[in-house]
This record gives sequence, C-alpha cells and structure tokens, in this order.
Amino acid sequence: MSFGHDILLIIIGIVIGAIIGFFISRIVMKKYLKKNPPINEQMIKIMMSQMGRTPNQKQINQMMKAMNNAK
Repeated sequence: MSFGHDILLIIIGIVIGAIIGFFISRIVMKKYLKKNPPINEQMIKIMMSQMGRTPNQKQINQMMKAMNNAK
C-alpha cells in the first residue's frame, strides 16, 4: 500500500509542477514580449525614416524577409 501511495504522490507532484511551470513561463514570456515586441513593417518604416531614408515597399519586404530568415 505504501509503494502505490508514493507513486501517486510523485505523479500528483509532477502534474502540479507542470501546471505551475506553464503559468510561470507564460508570465515571463508576456513580460519579454511587452519589453521587446516583434518587429513589423511599421517599425521598419519608422526606423528607415529616422535614418534619413524614404523606404519603398520593396525595401521593406526585403528587410522583413532578411529578418525572418535570420531567426
């Protein structure tokens, strides 16, 4: 009886740990994405404008493709 009880407690501990780990990682990921949002086309336009360039759609598409390939 003791051996079955021990295994049950281990399984319950693993399940509870997985649930807690999921929520902690979810909170950490939300904080990370809030601090470092993914780059989109609008951000590229703003960045190029700040550098003194007037970007056209082809240049924006090239930069988006280059960033996606770098991942």
